[in-house]
Amino acid sequence: MHPEVPRILGPPADRWMHGLRNDGRPALLALNVAHGKRMDWYIEAAVLRNAMHRPALLAALALLFSWSATGQDAPRPTQTVKLLVPYLEAKPVIDGALDEWKDYAFNDGTWDMNRIRHTFWYDEGRRNRLTDHGETDHVDDDLRARYYIAWDETYLYFGAVVHDNVNDVEALGNADRAWYARDSICFFMEAPRDEAPEFFGQGDNAFCFTADATLPSYGAWWRHGSAGASYLEEPIPDEAVDYALVFDDANFVLEARVAMAPTLGVSDPRWLPPQIGDLYGLEIVHCDPDGGPYGGHFMIYGTGDDDATWARMVLVGPQSALERRSE
Repeated sequence: MHPEVPRILGPPADRWMHGLRNDGRPALLALNVAHGKRMDWYIEAAVLRNAMHRPALLAALALLFSWSATGQDAPRPTQTVKLLVPYLEAKPVIDGALDEWKDYAFNDGTWDMNRIRHTFWYDEGRRNRLTDHGETDHVDDDLRARYYIAWDETYLYFGAVVHDNVNDVEALGNADRAWYARDSICFFMEAPRDEAPEFFGQGDNAFCFTADATLPSYGAWWRHGSAGASYLEEPIPDEAVDYALVFDDANFVLEARVAMAPTLGVSDPRWLPPQIGDLYGLEIVHCDPDGGPYGGHFMIYGTGDDDATWARMVLVGPQSALERRSE
């Protein structure tokens, strides 16, 4: 299998698509299958228009079906998660310390692979997995994290407290957009959420933060769709993001805020300033390559790029901090 093929969390790479092209049809077929769309018309066109397409078509199909064990989204679940994400009354300082707001944000506890394997969206290890690169510690010490999410009139707030055994931020080819091949946390968000299954089309966004202490220019990345395009890739605009990372060996804390109007408002013209009761879509993808070309991932609240599988994230009012009872 070509080394680029398993990297399904990223868009199909031109390098391997060029190898399949035969006046464009097989490449178009590969692109549309990878994005989860129907391929019937493309098969018919490629086969019936001219027999010269058949060898390349068969090569494309063999390649695509070989993803079934490692790459494709899992079958779409028949249910989704509902999450209540609170409003922040006080704007925190983005400095890598979550104490100001973590008690007032959404957080549903620590995630590790043992917890994920008991969820309804678990994909039997196709992408929800950890990888063995010679570690001797227990799988629980490979990766675990708590995630925090909140909102106000202007920003989405993201936080994470991460235990990781290896910090790996070297992507094959060092492509800026390859957050999926680096230690990173990516918040997939559809705003507003709708019922149509889309693959980074209009309204779909991914805000991705690479766990790199140097804060490179690609460290805060934005994958998104628009009214006329999908899988657009660019850094989150400087004026739209603030983020900080604090490290203790490979363990780290992420704190970030992303302005909604210059991101969600660009991705979908239907987006309106947030109000209590608004419904968004949410999935968390936490990438953990640990030295491998593809590596492990946590995929939480969804099965991949299909936004119909993402959680139903409801914007709610402020929440109070938990308190201990006197008895």
